[in-house]
Formats: sequence, structure tokens, C-alpha cells
Amino acid sequence: MTLTWQILAAVALDLLVGDPRWLPHPVRGIGWLAQRLEQPMRRLVPSERAAGVVTVLLVAGTAGTAVWAAIRLAGLIHPLAADIVGVAVIYTTVAARDLVRHSMSVFRALVAGDLGEARRRVARIVGRDTAQLDEAGVARAAVECVAESTVDGVTAPLFFAIVAGPVGAMAYRAVNTLDSTFGYKTERYLRFGWASARLDDLANYLPARITAPLIGVAAAILGRRPVQSWRILRRDGRKHESPNSGLSEAAIAGALGVQLGGLNYYEGEPLEKPTIGDATVPLAPAHIPAANALMFATLALFLALGLAVRLGLMCLLF
Repeated sequence: MTLTWQILAAVALDLLVGDPRWLPHPVRGIGWLAQRLEQPMRRLVPSERAAGVVTVLLVAGTAGTAVWAAIRLAGLIHPLAADIVGVAVIYTTVAARDLVRHSMSVFRALVAGDLGEARRRVARIVGRDTAQLDEAGVARAAVECVAESTVDGVTAPLFFAIVAGPVGAMAYRAVNTLDSTFGYKTERYLRFGWASARLDDLANYLPARITAPLIGVAAAILGRRPVQSWRILRRDGRKHESPNSGLSEAAIAGALGVQLGGLNYYEGEPLEKPTIGDATVPLAPAHIPAANALMFATLALFLALGLAVRLGLMCLLF
């Protein structure tokens, strides 16, 4: 089985079954390893920043090496076994179905008129305080989650799978998990988490810049606002604190004609973020499935483009 078919099979598997809660997930193991290494690295390496760098290298290297070894060992049994391992690895790095499941659970609670339950559900996928959010605030949180996760949960792992196969996809997921574990601007992690945050920014740099314009194409296909998507992308894409997340967020805000960003609360403390997009229409629950539709269309476009480029390069080289 070629890498192209492995990727297609992995995406199909994710769309069919998502991430069952009973199934052990590599991300949990990566997070466990990262947390177990933190204190030993802090003790062994005097510089906090250097300790963070060593931790990143150990965790990402271990994840990539483990995948390489698993595929090689499976290949000794049968080539099909190696293909199955490769498909399974790539499948675990893509989270499109899970993103839809979580965000649509918020949508269903809003449509049912249960704002309290919608707040509880959206709290599972965002870091802000949700207890006082109104309907529009809950919808904004869910749409922002879908917009940001379109890159790091969907297209970025596919990018690395296309470029470097299952090993690349898992190494990316390790980097992303390290950022989620250590990439905070707190006193504890400002220096130790520096390498995790910077490497995650670097890993998402190209995927984000390929994905964001494709959201505009997806908007055209779905009858949304492609011109506004590209306009808001150019105008507001760099307003976000992250050099990457703001791009997909701006493209989706423009495609939906809504305004994202603004005031959030974190542990009771207010944080005013730059607004992204124009409030052409007020935010509503219906924008959650609309954002998911854009994510799915963008996934298809990204996959088609990436595999076509890969095939073209293979033909030129071989």
C-alpha cells in the first residue's frame, strides 16, 4: 500500500469512527511522558530554557522513533501489517470527527434551549471561563475552537503525513501535545515551555498558510462568502497572538460574516483580544455546523492538493 492510500484510509477511518473514548490514544502517552520528564530535566539541566529544549527533543524523538520501530517490526511479519500500523498511526493524529462531535454537542444543547448544558459542553473544548457566557458567547467559543483546530487538529497532521509519512505525523502530534502541556506564558513555563511553543509555531507555519486561503475556496464551494473570507484573512489574520491560529480564524470569520475575538475571562480575569472579522450577521448557534462544513470542505481541498503535489513530485523525481 502506498503512502497515499495509507493517508486516504486513515482519513476515512477518522471520519467513520473518530476517537472512541475506550481506545488508548498516543497523545495521552506523549503527554504522560512529557510530564514525567519535566522534573528530572529541571534537575539535570541548570538552564530552564535548555531543559525545555532537551525535553522537546526527547519526547518528539521518542514518539517518532517508536512509530518507525513499530512499522519496521510489523513489516517483518508481513508488508500488510506495516500498512495497517501506518494507517493506524496517521488516523490517531487527525481529529476531524472528534472536533465535530464536541462542537456539535454544544450546538445541540443551544438548539434545545439548554444554555447551562451548552456552557458545560463548550468548557470541554476551550480554556476560557464559560459560566457566564450568553448564547452568542457560547457559539463564538465553539466557532473559534473549530477555526483554530482546523489547522492543528486536521490539516497540519495531514501535511506532515504527506511530507514524512506516519513518523512525521506522529512527530507533529508530539510537538503539538508538548505545546499544550508546556507552552504557557506563566512563571513556571515561560522559559521551560519556550521550545515547545516556538517549535509548535514553526510546525504550523506552512500548514496554516496553505489552509487559510483554502477556507476561502471552501466558502465558494459551499455558497458562503469567499471574497470576504480572503479580505478578512488579509486584514485580520495577523491580529491573533499566535502567528498561525489567527489565519484560519480570520478566514472562517469572513466566510461566515461574523466577528470573532473580543473579551474573554480566564479564571475570573478579563482579557480583551483583538476582534477578527466584521459582524455582518450576529453570531448564532447555526454558525457552529457552518464552521464544521467549512472545515470538512477545507480538509478535502487540502488533501486533494497535498496528494496531487506529492504525486507530481514523485513523477518528476522518479
